[in-house]
Amino acid sequence: MAGKKYIAAKKLVDPKKVYSVAEAVDLAKKTSTTKFDSSIDIAIKLNVDTTKAEQQLRGTMTLPHYFGKVSRILVIDDSITFEQAKMAGADFFGGDEKIAEVKDGWLDFDVLITTPKFMPKISKLGKVLGPKGLMPNPKLGTVTTDVLKTIKEFKGGKSTYRTDTYGNVHMIVGKASAANEKIIENIDALISFIKTKRPSTVKGEYIKSIYISSSMGPSIKVAFEK
Repeated sequence: MAGKKYIAAKKLVDPKKVYSVAEAVDLAKKTSTTKFDSSIDIAIKLNVDTTKAEQQLRGTMTLPHYFGKVSRILVIDDSITFEQAKMAGADFFGGDEKIAEVKDGWLDFDVLITTPKFMPKISKLGKVLGPKGLMPNPKLGTVTTDVLKTIKEFKGGKSTYRTDTYGNVHMIVGKASAANEKIIENIDALISFIKTKRPSTVKGEYIKSIYISSSMGPSIKVAFEK
């Protein structure tokens, strides 16, 4: 059952109206009902068939302004030292001994960066890493020959995106405390970026709808150029 604050917030949103990005951001802040600094989330519904591999979107991008949590990074590599990895921003570092720890169930990290050399060993941990979305992948940039650069990118706000089963792309684009202009820039950048990732096999319209909301707040439909 919805709470009183949510019901009151939902009354501020016209379900029949499609809001401009600026209006939607302002309204998302006004309808934030949490005591903490709410995230401003976006959901982009795409006309893709996620049962077809070629229509599944997955990769990385960097928004103009990063508001997500700082990732805990595990690096499995032997071409650099622990000190070099730590200076670049890695939280954990090692080789075969770290692979053994992960195999035993240690998963206190958000991103795993490694080199092609270690992938044959790491790929055997699919049952452990796969369900958590932690398996390194060249498409995500987490299997790399430039480990130090990759650490800095992910520590600096590089985000992964992917379509869910229903063809939606979700991402945090701001905080309720952030300047509206920064959130708007993030939304515009993300929409433009997603447009460039249209699969060649998609027929008809590509983006079906876009909604933004605050954490636990009502959804607000956003206008966009098709």
